[in-house]
Amino acid sequence: MSIRLAEYIWLDGSEPTRQLRSKTKVLSAGEDPGIWGFDGSSTNQAEGHSSDCVLRPVFTTNDPIRNRFDFQAGRSLLVLCEVLNVDMTPHSSNTRNQCVEVGGQYENQESWFGLEQEYTLLKDGRPLGFPVDGYPAPQGQYYCSVGASNAYGRAIIEEHLDACLSAGLKISGINAEVMPGQWEFQVGPVGPVEASDHLWVARYLLERIAESHGVTVSWDPKPVAGDWNGAGCHTNFSTRAMREEQGVCIRAAEALGERAQEHVRNYGAGIESRLTGLHETCDYREFRYGVSDRGASVRIPWQVARDGTGYIEDRRPNANCDPYVVTAMITETVCSTLE
Repeated sequence: MSIRLAEYIWLDGSEPTRQLRSKTKVLSAGEDPGIWGFDGSSTNQAEGHSSDCVLRPVFTTNDPIRNRFDFQAGRSLLVLCEVLNVDMTPHSSNTRNQCVEVGGQYENQESWFGLEQEYTLLKDGRPLGFPVDGYPAPQGQYYCSVGASNAYGRAIIEEHLDACLSAGLKISGINAEVMPGQWEFQVGPVGPVEASDHLWVARYLLERIAESHGVTVSWDPKPVAGDWNGAGCHTNFSTRAMREEQGVCIRAAEALGERAQEHVRNYGAGIESRLTGLHETCDYREFRYGVSDRGASVRIPWQVARDGTGYIEDRRPNANCDPYVVTAMITETVCSTLE
């Protein structure tokens, strides 16, 4: 009998940063993945005396890792799940639920997101490209670089891109970043829930691929202290009105400024270590927007300033942010203002 494997993926209850968890279910060839369960007392989501939690599939796609080996005749799956209580209500750690609600509330405004996920590859606790003692050459030569003395870990990055494309994720690009061993991939432009779902699955695939190379993926916003760039998740955002009507992008940037500190508090743990004002984005206690200004909290692209329409980039979210939280907050803040 043909079988296939379903890898159930979910977010745990770790604080202050959620961690990915997964486990495998063996399915018959024609069986679809359904609701499953897990021990929440082992994932910071329940007490031992009442430990059951529920996994409800929300996004299912091809598993590009297992299907490379053509496991028997089946097609294995990645199954992203939300976590529920046993009464089928959303678990307190379930940030996707709020994202779905906000996305639905402002669906008529047609929000699009493009998420720029930065991360750092580590080996033996050091970023790839960092020597055992001391530091590599100062940053400057590594961004979008080529060559063995500049780009470290490209085999992992290329394998990850292939896996994301095979899984049908809305990945739109990759590049080497400013610090050695630091890279970025982009997801979007798509709606808030889809962007977040696809980003989480892309993060999972990166973790699994790096694992097979004996490399750790760090989502730390400041993996190396000192004169090195941190790692963010720059968030590009637009509504239909921003894409079509003059001046609405400026209104959107101003709306984010009205709730600046509330957003910063929800943009990822350790944000103060990254947003110091010394490396690209301004201090986390400040807010400003500007044309082509990568030192601003929110960047207005030059072509948007020229045309009066398009999108804005919120540069504040951390690499370790929860995209469900970020996309929901930006959607609610801007769309409620534009109503």
